[in-house]
Amino acid sequence: MAPEQITFAFDDSSSEKKADKKKSGAAKQTAKDLSSPGKIKSPRGRKNLKDIVDNDSIEIPEDEILFKKSYYSIGDVSKMFNENASLIRYWENEFDILKPKKNAKGDRFFRPEDVKNLKLIHHLLRQRKYTIEGAKEFLKSNKTASEKFEMIRSLQKLKSFLNELKASL
Repeated sequence: MAPEQITFAFDDSSSEKKADKKKSGAAKQTAKDLSSPGKIKSPRGRKNLKDIVDNDSIEIPEDEILFKKSYYSIGDVSKMFNENASLIRYWENEFDILKPKKNAKGDRFFRPEDVKNLKLIHHLLRQRKYTIEGAKEFLKSNKTASEKFEMIRSLQKLKSFLNELKASL
């Protein structure tokens, strides 16, 4: 009795591998094309100072609206400042004037006063380009720093209003 011959049908995987290499080469080519000046940047990583300094990017509500809520979550605060929540937590550790409430789970809840203090810290670090140590010294030496900051903010609003009025004339 002769043994039966068993045959297996294999795909030509070597030709498929070659086709995959050609496709990946095309993907590399398009990646090289994306390195041109018009490419879209990834949202990950550190932001440029030019991108950060945009004054209009801070979306903090007016005092009447801000003080309607008793507490703001760290997610809400990070959206207001367009910063990462980790940076807000870091600033909390570095600056003594920030004391958010924490629940049993450890979630941070910022009072409106904390949000206003964060606004001052953000102004010192981002607009006035202070270092963290410099901002700490500024806050320690100037007890009335928040009052000065509020005066500067109100003068900036007045200036923008007058410029709009001038443009409408």
